[in-house]
Amino acid sequence: MLSNKMIGNKIAEARKKINISQAELAQRLFISSQAVGKWERGESMPDITTFNRLAEILGVDLNYFSEGFPSEATEVVPGNRSDEAPSGKQEKRLSWDMSRGSWGDADFSGLKNLQEKFSSSNMQRCLFIGADMSGLHLKSNNVESCDFSTSDISSSHIENSHLINDSFKECSLIETEFSGSYCKGCDFSGADFTGAKFRSSALLNNTMTDTVLDRTAFIATQISDIVFNGILKDCYFENCAFSKVTFQHAMLTNTFFKGKSLKKIQFIDCKADSLTYAFLKNGKADLSGITLLTP
Repeated sequence: MLSNKMIGNKIAEARKKINISQAELAQRLFISSQAVGKWERGESMPDITTFNRLAEILGVDLNYFSEGFPSEATEVVPGNRSDEAPSGKQEKRLSWDMSRGSWGDADFSGLKNLQEKFSSSNMQRCLFIGADMSGLHLKSNNVESCDFSTSDISSSHIENSHLINDSFKECSLIETEFSGSYCKGCDFSGADFTGAKFRSSALLNNTMTDTVLDRTAFIATQISDIVFNGILKDCYFENCAFSKVTFQHAMLTNTFFKGKSLKKIQFIDCKADSLTYAFLKNGKADLSGITLLTP
């Protein structure tokens, strides 16, 4: 568990190591020396943008601020401008490792360069608005009441994780795979699930308004208390457990359905092409709310 006190001790230790005062550090950060003092006493914590700048000035890797992770110094020479790489030295790219952490009420909006290090973490009420989180492997995470609105989470793998009451509004989830994961009470309004895959997962009481479902696959997944609308194209529902699932004002084309619980799906004012219609009819779905599209 990260704490203000632990962060403060690390800031003070690194500051003293490069022999600068609180006032000098504050001047380089364009903040008051009182703010630095509060950090070091554990009364407050820097925000996400300041952490990046702070790491550069103190000559430490961002992992230095995470409990249980060793520090790796960057090539910064005290007295040099922190935005200039020393002569003959290759500038080190800073990176975050948020694995095995416990985070609460933190603002990571705009965060970039996570580089797949985000597993086995517990996060509650954190903000990741507009963050670049593409290509991540999120394994065994507990994420509750967090806001990922407008973030890029494409080409990621969300494995054996619990997502509870989170907001993914307008997120890019293109080519992202959910496996063995539990999603309940999340808001996926306007999210793009193009090429995404849900396998052996649970989708319970999530908002899917105006989501993009194109080549999206749902395999052996529990789907409950959800309304799908808009266009579903080239999608795939195989051996899913449906309960209180409604397709309303939806157009379904080239979408595959296979399973024993299709009778539990309700269709309201929907349209479907002949292939999708045939799949649903074969599964004994109630087709009364579907109009067959004409060629």
